[in-house]
Amino acid sequence: MTSVSELATDLARQTCFIDGQWTTGDAGAFISIEPGTATELATWSMATVDQADAAIAAARRTFDQALWRAKPPAERAAVLRRLADLLDRDREQLAQLITAEVGSPISLARTLQTATPAVNLRWAADAAERGPRGGYREELPEQQGPPASKSVLLREPIGVVAAITAYNYPINLIAWKVGPALAAGCSVVLLPSPRGALNTVAFVRLAEEAGVPAGVLNLVVGDASVGERLASHPAVDMVSFTGSDQIGAAVMAAASQTHKNVVLELGGKSPTVVLPGADLDRAVGPSMLRFCRNAGQGCGATTRILVHRDDYDAFVAKATAFLTALPVGDPTQESTEVGPLITEEHRSRVEGYLQRAVDKGATVLAGGGRPADLDGYFLKPTLLTGVHPDDEIAQDELFAPVAVLFSYDSVDEAVEIANNSRYGLNALVWGDPEQAMEIAGRLDTGTVAVNGGGGARPDVPWVGRRQSGTGSEMGEDGFAEFFTVKHLQWPA
Repeated sequence: MTSVSELATDLARQTCFIDGQWTTGDAGAFISIEPGTATELATWSMATVDQADAAIAAARRTFDQALWRAKPPAERAAVLRRLADLLDRDREQLAQLITAEVGSPISLARTLQTATPAVNLRWAADAAERGPRGGYREELPEQQGPPASKSVLLREPIGVVAAITAYNYPINLIAWKVGPALAAGCSVVLLPSPRGALNTVAFVRLAEEAGVPAGVLNLVVGDASVGERLASHPAVDMVSFTGSDQIGAAVMAAASQTHKNVVLELGGKSPTVVLPGADLDRAVGPSMLRFCRNAGQGCGATTRILVHRDDYDAFVAKATAFLTALPVGDPTQESTEVGPLITEEHRSRVEGYLQRAVDKGATVLAGGGRPADLDGYFLKPTLLTGVHPDDEIAQDELFAPVAVLFSYDSVDEAVEIANNSRYGLNALVWGDPEQAMEIAGRLDTGTVAVNGGGGARPDVPWVGRRQSGTGSEMGEDGFAEFFTVKHLQWPA
């Protein structure tokens, strides 16, 4: 198997894929740094706005000429299944690349980062064959009139999709967007975060090998000007974006210039509610891991923890012991649970939040500093208390292994604190199953895991409320985002 450094160098040679041709970017150089070692992984060239225009033109041509969307759904499904098979074939190499480029621990890289995308692509393939909810063609009951008429609804691919992805789960985020888009028959221009560019190049190479026609899936890796061009270009029909709410607002503003469809999967400041009398031995470990996984760089991380006052001291004792023992370090090691943050700049930003919180009176129960003898961008898993629910560290998404702990006296107070956020993406509730389900229904969020929940499901939507986004990804609701509806009506 090719070494990670050799693979990264090879992938960096040509990072744009436009109308079936690999090419270099024409803008400035970008240096990919390994977060785990703070050393250079590869250097490559960014794309220009002109190259983005060329990618849009290729996608527009292939869609207008129906080079992909006119293929039978079974053919589109077959290509997606081949792509999933290729991801499985190269899973170990991709996992090592993700560990190098993003810093995810290798155990996570082998599962959620690389195995799950193949599952999601196969779900998209099945969706292509069965069609969207209601079908590609839905016959409606005859209308008696007057005048009497018949109708049919046609669900057609929305057109050219700009798919803009974040760095934290580079391949899985692509699968969430590109899989359903191709299943629907759309053409795509893909713009990843530069921090996940090499993994994205690897994915697009596999898509080419799987048989996605030239011009149907295009790749440009550029800066904010390229993203603005994709979001505002009149030849783009839809933008699907994953990232921060600040950049999401800019994407929506740019897209509004041409009134295109927008799906935004943005940030979160999600709560964990530990109900009175909950089994702390069962709740503590998973609650800590939910904000430490991928070094906290996940939009669904549950970073506000609410515990009843009677259980508070016991929870603190168990939580601090768990966090202190959590293995932090080299992401290539099998035993590592918490790897590095993506950049030194990001770590410094998070440390600024921590220092301001402490200056204001917060207490660090665990963590709070950098591990010794590690050269990468590491931060110890950190749990704070003595924070007000309105403080910035309790309101802003940090994208780091940092959580704040609150005590409460009544369940109503816990719900009030949990809902005190501009976000509404995810939540976790522990306690008596019947009461936990009732509380879950009162939380203003798109997803709630009760007593640990279950595994990832491609057939359910990931959807945010308020500033956590608009629209859905995955599931039937997410698949429907890639379609437009046409009503045909004629006299009976």
